Amino acid sequence: MENFSGSQEVSMRAHARRNYDQILRVATTVFAESGPDASLNEIARRAGVGPGTLYRHFPNRQALQAAVLGERIENLCGHGADLLSLPDADTALARWLRSLLIHTRTDKGLGAATLTHATDQGAQCRIAIEETAARLVARAKDSGTVRGDTSADDLVHLVAGIGLATEHRSDPAQAERLLDTVLRGIGIPGTPAP
Repeated sequence: MENFSGSQEVSMRAHARRNYDQILRVATTVFAESGPDASLNEIARRAGVGPGTLYRHFPNRQALQAAVLGERIENLCGHGADLLSLPDADTALARWLRSLLIHTRTDKGLGAATLTHATDQGAQCRIAIEETAARLVARAKDSGTVRGDTSADDLVHLVAGIGLATEHRSDPAQAERLLDTVLRGIGIPGTPAP
């Protein structure tokens, strides 16, 4: 009997994990489509679960927003860590800043909605972005082409500002032009694609 109940418990945990992952995947899509105030009932419906299942995993909107943002930031910072292995530090920094720009432009206010609440998750997201930017900027400064007075914090704010300012603009190339201006300003002449 112990084997049966043990395997049933493992199966139930696996099912709960699948539900969690599915809710998170769908929430990422729905928040990207509709913004941070998207209907939680719509998320549950599209995930194929009931609202109760959604609330068991995410007790409120802020918890779901934080989980989605946390996963997005983890991917963004993981990409930054991967770029540290590129031989050209300038290319690595430019590619990561371009990824940050894309992240900001597709955020639809999720970051602002999540980070305005004083949560551990929000603080962890900010720290992860700051640390990733600092490593990439320090390496680019060490290479000798990026200006010595370049601040990782300033770059993150500039790129986030570009993303927010151009999110609803009719000229899709404007964000890229503004990022190119920032990159040239710190000493990176070209802007390699990601």
